[in-house]
Amino acid sequence: MPLAETAPANHPPVKSGKVGVLLVNLGTPDGTDYTSMRRYLREFLSDRRVIEWSRLFWYPILYGIVLNTRPGKVGKAYEMIWNKDLNESYLRTYTRNQATLMAAAFADQPMIVVDWGMRYGQPSIASRMEALQKAGCERILVFPLYPQYAAATTATVNDKAFEALLKMRWQPALRTVPPYHDDPVYIDALATSITRHLATLDWEPEVVLTSFHGIPKSYFDKGDPYYCQCQKTARLLREKLGWSKDKLQVTFQSRFGPEEWLQPYTDKTVEKLAQDGIKRIAVINPGFVSDCLETLEEIAEQAAESFHHNGGEKFAHIPCLNDSEEGMTVLEHVVRRELSGWL
Repeated sequence: MPLAETAPANHPPVKSGKVGVLLVNLGTPDGTDYTSMRRYLREFLSDRRVIEWSRLFWYPILYGIVLNTRPGKVGKAYEMIWNKDLNESYLRTYTRNQATLMAAAFADQPMIVVDWGMRYGQPSIASRMEALQKAGCERILVFPLYPQYAAATTATVNDKAFEALLKMRWQPALRTVPPYHDDPVYIDALATSITRHLATLDWEPEVVLTSFHGIPKSYFDKGDPYYCQCQKTARLLREKLGWSKDKLQVTFQSRFGPEEWLQPYTDKTVEKLAQDGIKRIAVINPGFVSDCLETLEEIAEQAAESFHHNGGEKFAHIPCLNDSEEGMTVLEHVVRRELSGWL
């Protein structure tokens, strides 16, 4: 029974009886200027889930070198793919749109409150969980927007969500969404997206790369399941499309620092394919729910330039699912599944 129906007449009003859904993506700087980029990179690269090196070793590098050199460079990259109309990154645009469309999908259930947040930058996970609680959410489903699980992505979102509970006297019940790398609805959406995009081209790619964000190989060696889940996504997608391993290949991008990361590397593969005489390729990023710097600049710009420079002729970047009908079908499917028993 809602609290309002049982409280004494002089009790202050308390909202209750709601269920919150919090969509959480990686994060975004507030702007492309040096200060905004430095603030964002400091929070991101200070996360122990992202950089597992000893703080005694890493912090002198981070504060002495990285935060003095990378903000300007990364800021220029963001400037190339910035949503000028809204003066924000496309990751923020798409995540907000996904939350708006998710709320519309549950419009017939007023007990559901949908919100969105970022692991790094604003709006923070803690601020949105507090807002959901004040809106009367006694239960919150936290949805890290990563199809494949990695400690540096899904786990750090969950860390922040549970950390927020530490500061709450009246804690809502909390659920977190597990990876959905092998969910048939997700695989179908990827296959549809690929087929639809390739149909708009007047040429057919000889090779399609599924480029996933990389992690250091040492993280995999310690037991992170990310590599295996990426491989399974690609295998199921290959089976759905009826393609061979040569046609649909797996690569990993965005490595950082001196240690070995998951291989094969996307940039090296793109370069070698062109040098080996492959003239037409397409690249899709199945591990990214929304297009962002790593897809729009690193793949659609840098990888395309490398392919052409090394002798390739035709290059296509297949957009992420973003806020498309297929993309929202996947997200809504996962949310409805994970809300089972709460509605």
